[in-house]
Amino acid sequence: METRVTIRRATSADADEIGRLLHDFNTEFSEPTPPAAVLAERAGAFIEDGTLVFLLAGEGPDGLAQMRYLRTMWDNGLSTYLEELYVVPALRGGGIGRALLESAMETARAAGATHMDLNTGETDTAARALYESVGFTNREGKEDGPSMLYYECDL
Repeated sequence: METRVTIRRATSADADEIGRLLHDFNTEFSEPTPPAAVLAERAGAFIEDGTLVFLLAGEGPDGLAQMRYLRTMWDNGLSTYLEELYVVPALRGGGIGRALLESAMETARAAGATHMDLNTGETDTAARALYESVGFTNREGKEDGPSMLYYECDL
């Protein structure tokens, strides 16, 4: 059963909660992670300088969306990269992820963005279903263009 979810834009005063959620997220998926306090300090600075936008769900907060805006060369438009979307495990399946994703899309549109992209793991079928349900397209195997691959490199 889905419940009504309150989503709000985070301020630097929310940095400790953001750090906790990001640390929990990375830990859950066995990713290397700085301590929550370090993530909180970085989140606060990124919010202050406008580098990142965070949306928080619920009073806990119970989840977050982390995004950044990028100018594009092709049309001088604004694109949004959804870097993280996380809901605490015990509350998944209740509509929090969908509310965060839809709010992130609305926030991006309001900022003038015309495009949003993200990446997720091939085995994360719940996330993939959510993204596809609101209109995201996985280009792999599509007839309308080449497959897209995500690469990364430590520098």
